[in-house]
Amino acid sequence: MASVAVLLINLGTPDAPTPQAVRRYLRQFLSDPRVVEIPRALWLPLLYGVVLNTRPRQSARKYASIWTADGSPLRVHTGKQARLLGQRLGPRVRVEFAMRYGEPSIPGTLARLRSEGADRVLLFPLYPQYAASTTASALDHAADFLRQTRNVPEVRLVKAFHDHPAYVGAVAAMVSEHWRESGRPARLLMSFHGLPQYTVARGDPYSEQCLETARLVAARLGLAQGEWQATFQSRFGRTEWLQPYTAAMLAECGRQGIARVDVVCPGFVADCLETLEEMGIEGRKTFLGAGGREFHLLPCLNERADWIDALAAITRQHLSGWTEAPIEPLEIRGQGPS
Repeated sequence: MASVAVLLINLGTPDAPTPQAVRRYLRQFLSDPRVVEIPRALWLPLLYGVVLNTRPRQSARKYASIWTADGSPLRVHTGKQARLLGQRLGPRVRVEFAMRYGEPSIPGTLARLRSEGADRVLLFPLYPQYAASTTASALDHAADFLRQTRNVPEVRLVKAFHDHPAYVGAVAAMVSEHWRESGRPARLLMSFHGLPQYTVARGDPYSEQCLETARLVAARLGLAQGEWQATFQSRFGRTEWLQPYTAAMLAECGRQGIARVDVVCPGFVADCLETLEEMGIEGRKTFLGAGGREFHLLPCLNERADWIDALAAITRQHLSGWTEAPIEPLEIRGQGPS
């Protein structure tokens, strides 16, 4: 049988929490036309003249606040997910991980898998909700490898899994477990990474899929309207982004006298800067500063057993026909072998 590989893909991370490393990372990230859809002639001078000269130092301090002894949380968790998924799938399927920005790169990892005999590869971007700036960008980067490869492997793509029952169930189970241990809040915010509002008009299904994920999780938890809210974080620049904004909603909850808010980030399957620092530090500060009394940030799915089971279930569905024994060709009735 052909050699089958699964490549888990996440966004990426700097190599270190230093201005130099963050600058390299941001240069690659913010140069991606899928991420910043501004004409290059307008954006690149601003990127190189202003953004890359000011933002790296600020961002490096944020990365330093969440960096671990093992390195970047995003890379650590993604690596563990790949290892655990490989154990679930067994020796017939090779599982690796790569980053869209930074290392290990998608083209480099695909080249290594191909050189080691993999000729069927499932690309599995770890973004539950599809967006051109995430999933499609990862596919672009894989295409960079394919364009330079003469004997290309067969390739499949997991486009989205925002409504997959196993993924939704893992998120809901994590929330339920937290509530059994710590009690229930007055409000649950489900915070997703934001995108510019114009992406909706241009055809991205991202916001609809985020809202569908939130609705399904709320239904699993038996929540009524008013007990939960889907929000969007990580706004950048002056363009209008998807709303309601998480930071604004946290401040409003505090001003309304809501004593406790819990936040879960279903769009992130591994803890990273946006969850640990933006929500865990800045979000907490915003809510408490507005009058709230108790703020709980739930972890991402990370290495939860039910999430690894969900990864395995989604993967097996997309590997259908690749990992089973080949079917012998049937002779068509009335026709002999040609």
